Amino acid sequence: MKETELILPAREKKPRENGLTILIDNGAPLQLFMDTIDSSSDYIDVIKFGWGTSLVTTYLERKLEYLKNNEIDFFFGGTLFEKFLSQDKIEKFYLYCKKYKCKYVEISNGTLSISNHSKAKFITDFSREFTVFSEVGNKDPQTANIQDSSEWLSNIYEDIEAGATKVITEARESGTSGMCSEDGDIRMDIFDQLTNSGIPFERLIFEAPTKKMQTFFIQQVGPNVNLANIALSDVISLETLRLGLRSDTFHQ
Repeated sequence: MKETELILPAREKKPRENGLTILIDNGAPLQLFMDTIDSSSDYIDVIKFGWGTSLVTTYLERKLEYLKNNEIDFFFGGTLFEKFLSQDKIEKFYLYCKKYKCKYVEISNGTLSISNHSKAKFITDFSREFTVFSEVGNKDPQTANIQDSSEWLSNIYEDIEAGATKVITEARESGTSGMCSEDGDIRMDIFDQLTNSGIPFERLIFEAPTKKMQTFFIQQVGPNVNLANIALSDVISLETLRLGLRSDTFHQ
């Protein structure tokens, strides 16, 4: 950020542990991907290659090399883990992550119907060699709507106990499932449970693909909340929200 006499919220310098901005690459063209990093690398901590896009992204190796040169980490979407698991090929997933020298692995059960206890066992296994981001919440809106807030809390505790460094709260790239209702509103029953649980917000990453969600989490948690599923085009606009340089968080 440029030098200024304005009093703005403090932001950790990279590499930071809190206030992470995690972008989602849904198969962006190579030049757009590189241009985003060139113009905004100070504000990008990690890039997630959404769902199974890494398998069909033509320039994956070039993207990964560009991230390495700019000291930005990456991981593959949890749905890819679930796809390998659904075909009983977890060893192949492990080798896939090793091939690309992944530091991070996302372990989820948002699509595949396995218990959180089963998911936690994979968290423990992968945490021996990788930094694990687990994910809680269901991608199907109807299933998500009936998932009780106490179940969310129990699953988060179990994931952390199993070895997850941080836990991601599901919202999809559309912001219409998981911790959100189908109209994009935050499920306050879940958020209130998390707030009162004593779980440090530093251990949580909130998927927040919309400005509405980004604003909510910044207002409730603060400018250094961890946010994920941020579109490549929203890097700068999110940083201005964090710093109170936009009307939505002006008085934060």
